Amino acid sequence: MSSTTGQRTALGQALLPRLPDAVRRPGYDRSALRIGMAHLGVGAFHRCHQAEFTDDALEQSFGRWGVVGINVRPPRLGDTLGAQDGLYTRLLRDGDASEARVIGCMLAVVDSQEGPEPALATLAAPEIDVVTMTVTEKGYCHEPATGALDADHPDIVHDVAHPTAPRSVPGLIAHALERRMLSHGQPISFVSCDNIPSNGTILRTVVTALADARSVELARWIDANVTFPETMVDRIVPATTPDDLATVEAAYGYRDTAVVVGEPFRQWVIEDRFAARTPPWGLSGATFVDDVTPFELIKMRVLNGAQTSLCYLGVLAGHEYTCDDMTDPVLTGFVGRMLAEETLPHLPPVPGIDPEAYLAQSFTRLRNTAIRHRNHQIATDGSRKIVQRILNPIRDCLDSGGGAERLTLIVAAWMVYLVSASERFGRRWKVEDPFAAEAERIADRIGRDPVALVDAILAEDTIFDPALATRPAFRSAVIRHLDGLLSPDPIAYLRSMA
Repeated sequence: MSSTTGQRTALGQALLPRLPDAVRRPGYDRSALRIGMAHLGVGAFHRCHQAEFTDDALEQSFGRWGVVGINVRPPRLGDTLGAQDGLYTRLLRDGDASEARVIGCMLAVVDSQEGPEPALATLAAPEIDVVTMTVTEKGYCHEPATGALDADHPDIVHDVAHPTAPRSVPGLIAHALERRMLSHGQPISFVSCDNIPSNGTILRTVVTALADARSVELARWIDANVTFPETMVDRIVPATTPDDLATVEAAYGYRDTAVVVGEPFRQWVIEDRFAARTPPWGLSGATFVDDVTPFELIKMRVLNGAQTSLCYLGVLAGHEYTCDDMTDPVLTGFVGRMLAEETLPHLPPVPGIDPEAYLAQSFTRLRNTAIRHRNHQIATDGSRKIVQRILNPIRDCLDSGGGAERLTLIVAAWMVYLVSASERFGRRWKVEDPFAAEAERIADRIGRDPVALVDAILAEDTIFDPALATRPAFRSAVIRHLDGLLSPDPIAYLRSMA
């Protein structure tokens, strides 16, 4: 609902006709739009990526594809998106250029932080044919090394004991599907848009594991009526800042508390496997394919591998943002050679994509000074990301008989980032990672002994496959690099590697 209280007018449905010409508005009759989808985890990435694809598709082929946004973790949506009738501004930035657009496909928002019922009711509703998801890697409650359900996760332990009052995302989905089965039986597709290879397979694995524990009937119904398409999503979307909110107000004359910012580039590759109606995302540039895997691997190991590598090295070099890292010739030279010599040779062919051109394009995107992506933000949940981005490429290098010196150095850089938060290492920064507390305990106990540190961290088999962790060449390289990066001048050690 829009309002005027002596301040700038707030964004809302009533303001849409009065937006300045410089702001693009929905090119369809929003009053005629009806709900057909839900999205779980309405963070900045979804609003800057899948929601934009949906708005573009609605402009090309209008249909019942309005979205209900659901958040089961903070922040609450009612005070932001709900108060703005689901509307928000999407800013695209490239250098000095900026383009504003109001996205209109979200018709309702649901907060489910205090309990699962609002989310369960939405996911079980017969009009919902598709659910997209961005709940981050840790939301799947899986073991990164295997993809299996983490049966020891506290929320999973609770959900097995109390399946009708779930706390976890897999538990929430499993019980919502049980409700669908028992009420109307309408099929549904769950489309994971999180940055995890085989995201659909992992989602199906964790949900069906809980369903199997619930009943054979539920597991069979899911197998026959629910699909979990794989996807690959790509757009760099940093966290929104107060300056971003102020920019919209100053430039366009209205208040928006839900602004999102992204780069112009976007990509969405979707496995063509839906149980019910399929949104016409192909009209807005998404690609439907039989096998997403090659697209996942090149994006995860090249673009995301570069981001992960640069974030740890950038912090050690004293840089704040990725675009700062990209001005450092030591960092870019090291990461560029790593990707070209150790990562690209072991990737499968990707239809329509030249690997070397993709690498060059990725570096161009990371140089965008208008996208202020903090190194510490990228480092968040690194223990969930490093398996696919760094460890699996190392395994492929070693299995082929080649070396992986530079990739292995990134493993050591990740370890340095973790242990530097311990009292023994001076608490230089706060780490947001599921493994952070254990890494801090290891560092407090061991101190600056690279051999003992590496052995203790490599023993964490939810991250490190023992078949890799016990390889002498891998272990010895990590120890050597950790020792070098723990020196007073870690970048001098990195320079020596060049």
